[in-house]
Amino acid sequence: MNDGLEQILEAIENATSQEAMQDAIENLRDAFKVRHIVYHWVSAAGQQYGCGTYSADWVARYIAHDYLRIDPVVQGCLQNFQPVDWKRLDWTGKAQRAFLNDALANGLGAQGLSIPIRGPNGQFALFTVNHDADDRCWAAFQQRHRRDLILIAHHFNSKALEFEPGRTPAPSQALSPREVDALTLLAIGYSRAQVANSLSISEHTLRAYIESARLKLGAQNTTHAVARAISRGLIVV
Repeated sequence: MNDGLEQILEAIENATSQEAMQDAIENLRDAFKVRHIVYHWVSAAGQQYGCGTYSADWVARYIAHDYLRIDPVVQGCLQNFQPVDWKRLDWTGKAQRAFLNDALANGLGAQGLSIPIRGPNGQFALFTVNHDADDRCWAAFQQRHRRDLILIAHHFNSKALEFEPGRTPAPSQALSPREVDALTLLAIGYSRAQVANSLSISEHTLRAYIESARLKLGAQNTTHAVARAISRGLIVV
C-alpha cells in the first residue's frame, strides 16, 4: 500500500461531496482487501456524519437497539488516543457477547482496528477497519498497514470536517499535506525517526517540513507547533 498511499490521500483530498467520501471509503476497502471500512464522527453539538461499507440493515439495527450504549469499541476508543484492536477489548459481559454475535450475524468480521480521532470544538470520530482473518493474519495486516491507516484516518477526518454544517475554518496559513502528516504523527507520539520512516523520507527532509510548519504557525518550537496546529483544527489527534 505504500506505493499507492499518495494516490489514496489525493483522492480523499479532492472529494467535493459526501457522496465522493462514500466512494473513497469503498475504494479504500477494496484497496486494503478487507471486509469493511467505516468512518463516523460526532460534534460537540450532537451533529453526526458517517460513511462506510456496513449494510444499511446493520446500521439501522445498531441504532434501533441503542448499541452505542454498550459497544466496547466505542467505549474503548473514548478512553484511548492510540488505535484500538478489538481483540484487546472486554467482550465478557452478557450484553457485549450478544452484541458481538448480532454483529457477526449481520456481516461483520470478528477482527477490527478502530482509530479514535479528536478534532476541534469537541469533535470525536472513529475510523474503523473490520475483517474476518485469523489472529495471525490480522496481526500481520496491522504490522504492515497500521501507520498508513493512521494517516488515512486523519486525512479522511480533515476532509469530512469540510462538510460539517455551519463550519467556519480557522484563519491560518495552510499547511501542506506533508506538513500535516508530520505534525499529526508527532502529535500521536511517533519519534522523528518513526515519522520519517512512515512517510518514506529522510530525517533531513522531515526537519524541513517541521521547520516550514513551525514558521507558518508562528510557533517557538516543534511542541508549540503541534499544539497550535491542534488548537486551530489544522490537525486532529
